[in-house]
Amino acid sequence: MAVGIRSKLDQICADAVDLARSAVTEDEPGAHLDVVPEGDRLVTHHFECRLSGYRGWRWAVTVTRVPRSRQVTICETVLQPGPDALVAPEWVPWHARLQPGDLGVGDVMVTSADDDRLVPGYVRSDDPAIEEVAWDLGLGRVRVMSREGRAEVAQRWYDGDHGPDTPIAAAAPSTARCGTCGFYLPLAGSLRQAFGACGNLYAPDDGRVVSADHGCGAHSEVLGDPASEVDELPTVYDDSEVDPVAVSRGAGTVDGAEPAEPYGHG
Repeated sequence: MAVGIRSKLDQICADAVDLARSAVTEDEPGAHLDVVPEGDRLVTHHFECRLSGYRGWRWAVTVTRVPRSRQVTICETVLQPGPDALVAPEWVPWHARLQPGDLGVGDVMVTSADDDRLVPGYVRSDDPAIEEVAWDLGLGRVRVMSREGRAEVAQRWYDGDHGPDTPIAAAAPSTARCGTCGFYLPLAGSLRQAFGACGNLYAPDDGRVVSADHGCGAHSEVLGDPASEVDELPTVYDDSEVDPVAVSRGAGTVDGAEPAEPYGHG
């Protein structure tokens, strides 16, 4: 028990150490550690716990007495962790322990009825895309994303692996932003201005939601330089490979009396 103002210690109850010790029946308590006043004629005795596996724990036995009586009676006995006790970690609800990617094949994750990310589908929305199908009440979704839900998912996407600050976006050309890419498919509704899906088969983000200022080297307008035309080369002869041959002059020609001359051919 804890009170805001420390009460005066009742000496008769404080002296009832043996009575308090006898109240512990599950263990043979160790040394008497201290006595704490809890209220008028109400004190708690602490004893060392010797149970296996409860190192640092202590028995707390609260005793009291009625006014003008010296007979002390026992109120309750509990086992409490001490300052150096080994205790279990603080309980964390299952929905707070889940991480992205934990949901596997066949798993079912129950969505809370009071999830702040969702609102009933019949509630008037501030999302134009939802208002366009408002006439479809009764056939549409039971719940839709709330303003808080859309803001949360937008921030998570923007700060994630498909936002503007990722290594692949930083390494891409400055003009290669997803918002200007022909393969960029904008989302509907209030997220349209900032997010879309990548539809480029060769892009690493194909099929994923990316921010408009994300980017990569597979941008539709990152075009290569056209191949330059090569001028036709002139025909070149290699005279070093010419073989000398003998050519005889025909009889009756002007040069018929001259000796034969070497004539080369390729």
